Amino acid sequence: MTLYARFAAHIDAALDALVASGDLPAGVERRNVTVEPPRDATHGDLATNAAMVLAKPAGTNPRALAEKLAAELEKLGEVQAVSVAGPGFINMTLTDATWRDELQAILDAGSDYGRSAIGEGTTVNVEYVSANPTGPMHMGHCRGAVVGDALASLLEYAGHKVVREYYVNDAGGQVDTLARSAHLRYREALGEDIGEIPEGLYPGDYLKPVGDALAHRHGDKFVGAPESEWLVEFRKAAVADMLVMIKADLALLGIHHDLFSSEAELQAAGKPADAEAWLRARDLVYDGVLEAPKGETPEDWEPVELPLFRATQFGDDQDRPIKKSDGSWTYFGADLAYHFQKAQSADQLIDIWGADHAGTVKRIVAAVAALTGGETKFDVKLVQMVRLLRAGEPVKMSKRAGNFVTLADVVQEVGKDVVRFTMLTRKADAQMDFDFAKVVEASKDNPVFYVNYAHARIASLHRKAAEAGIDCPDAELSLLDTEELGVVKLAAQFPRIVESAALAREPHRIAFYLYDLAAAFHALWNQGNDNPERRFLLPDQVRLTCARLYLARGIGQIVRNGLGIMGVEAVQEMK
Repeated sequence: MTLYARFAAHIDAALDALVASGDLPAGVERRNVTVEPPRDATHGDLATNAAMVLAKPAGTNPRALAEKLAAELEKLGEVQAVSVAGPGFINMTLTDATWRDELQAILDAGSDYGRSAIGEGTTVNVEYVSANPTGPMHMGHCRGAVVGDALASLLEYAGHKVVREYYVNDAGGQVDTLARSAHLRYREALGEDIGEIPEGLYPGDYLKPVGDALAHRHGDKFVGAPESEWLVEFRKAAVADMLVMIKADLALLGIHHDLFSSEAELQAAGKPADAEAWLRARDLVYDGVLEAPKGETPEDWEPVELPLFRATQFGDDQDRPIKKSDGSWTYFGADLAYHFQKAQSADQLIDIWGADHAGTVKRIVAAVAALTGGETKFDVKLVQMVRLLRAGEPVKMSKRAGNFVTLADVVQEVGKDVVRFTMLTRKADAQMDFDFAKVVEASKDNPVFYVNYAHARIASLHRKAAEAGIDCPDAELSLLDTEELGVVKLAAQFPRIVESAALAREPHRIAFYLYDLAAAFHALWNQGNDNPERRFLLPDQVRLTCARLYLARGIGQIVRNGLGIMGVEAVQEMK
């Protein structure tokens, strides 16, 4: 049990003692009791709000309750001092031996330090990327892909069973456009001069191999044939080829999904009709007429009776049509059925969407609430676009893609790990600039470099110790002083950072934490520049060197664990 979890248990036991003594009523809800570092480090090592949140339901004074709780906590051998601050916050200062023991716990647990069981027994479906299968991945997809994948890893690390899913939008007009674009390239492959790509078709050169394959497979059979004869065949072939390309692009980022769910197959299996029937049986779909559009009414608008989902009963602004006037499913109607399908095999659903889809969040949240009776927790995480720059100037578009910069081009230039780490250096819903010059810059201002530099320094330190013949089968951690233990205190926060990030569905918190940990390690390291006695490697003081090597090894382990969640490799040396 890691330190913060252990002290949560200590506080729980102390509260049990107060219940036994009659100082606290039995049955008071403790869910909101927290243990965390105080905002001001001079106040101690740990703080709890227990007295503040329990006093009112217990019908007592928070300060008085805090004093009684503090008296119980003072009995703990790991606690050096306890104080009550303000109206009832409790601050604890722990013994140095406690922090040395936690460093040993980090070393003993290794790659498992920070793992949590908070998600045990819970299956979470994380759907991310889900780009239209009409071309290669571009940088507009990249951020959502990384955020979704890192979130999935974070949830797994916190004990959840995770299903990574990609929803293939292969039933809309965009795939018909793809088929027509492929037919054009098919004719080109057979020797026809197709000239400029017509407006409305996909212009990228990435469709040339698709056309070549179709030409090899069918010869000139469909050159002059009516669209009705080749559209379905070309659509199927083009989508299949695009998915191969998409999977290859995602693999460059180390991303692999467990499921690729087809919208076309969903509709062919009658899932939207099943969802409609389920909702109608519960009077959650009715036939009605939508209100006219606000503002000036279009000339071609006319009231049409449509099947409408009672979205307003679940917090949406208006009821939503699930079918169009021609009887085909609206995108929402198909999406509703898709989420119904996902909820059959998961306790929680998370969708990672681009910020341009913000307007549709309310309706799908309403749908999931209706379809699951509110029993399935559902989150939509919106991800802002990324602006690509090169030394401050906008990056030119890719000729191969036609009108965007491909993910593959970016990964090949700066590397998978740089891309992944950078995508997690800001909150997902905040705007981001990705400057090719900045993300490879060797400076403190570049988190990608700064965190990896800490790990590389630690790896180099251990290589130099081996070269100097220093062998440390064990270490006297009692030789570590207050400043060195200060870094251990930050390292010991990793498990609570993992849990809070998982609960908030915010993997960027891991990146932020690793930067702070790296900064603390670099600051300790740099003390040796002015004071040789503060260096980690002191060949004439082997006992102290071994203690510091153990400290560095523990910090390096935390960095590796955090980077592992982010899907980033910890480097052994900076090149």
